[in-house]
Amino acid sequence: MKETTRKILNRLFERFSKLNNCEREINNSVEMIVDCYKNNGKLLICGNGGSASDSLHIVGELMKSFILPRKLKNEYTEKIKEMFPENAEYFIKNLQGTLPAISLVSETALTTAYSNDNSADLCFAQQVLGYGNNNDIFIAISTSGNSKNVIYASQIAKIKNMKVISLTGRNGGKLKEFSDININVEEQETFIIQEYHLPIYHALCLAVENEMFGDDN
Repeated sequence: MKETTRKILNRLFERFSKLNNCEREINNSVEMIVDCYKNNGKLLICGNGGSASDSLHIVGELMKSFILPRKLKNEYTEKIKEMFPENAEYFIKNLQGTLPAISLVSETALTTAYSNDNSADLCFAQQVLGYGNNNDIFIAISTSGNSKNVIYASQIAKIKNMKVISLTGRNGGKLKEFSDININVEEQETFIIQEYHLPIYHALCLAVENEMFGDDN
């Protein structure tokens, strides 16, 4: 891990001392996600309610520049110049390197159709079955750790040989049983747990971006 990445994570723990109990899990999550991206994997993310919003938020930080410039890979810029010279300057100036991530809550037509025709609590699991590959990571967000649709999706992720990182609260609930890494905030009230989840995933996104696009120093 880069020294600059360690500084990002240390700043998180300095600002939110409550999260010191999660330090090992957060550090390990960064390493797992970086390894996923280096092996051409992607993240699948879901949750309910406020956690659904969090899943969309995470995608927004990963699929475009968060705080660092993200130059396109040389192989892309060369192909752009060769194949579309009339648009090359515009593409290269504006397009950014990505960290692939999909929120499973955003497919409104799919989730409503599946929920209407089959079982609503399997709508995330169905998407994991379709999108998931063995180099991917499933990020499961549930403040209680007991959301059935998130748990079912985690179980399908395991049969797809995916890694599972969960963000939970209270005692981690049943979800922790199906997680390779469980980042658990030891609070009881939902809104407080969510208030801690946000700086956690911001730090994860910052750290991963720094590992993938930042300077080596």
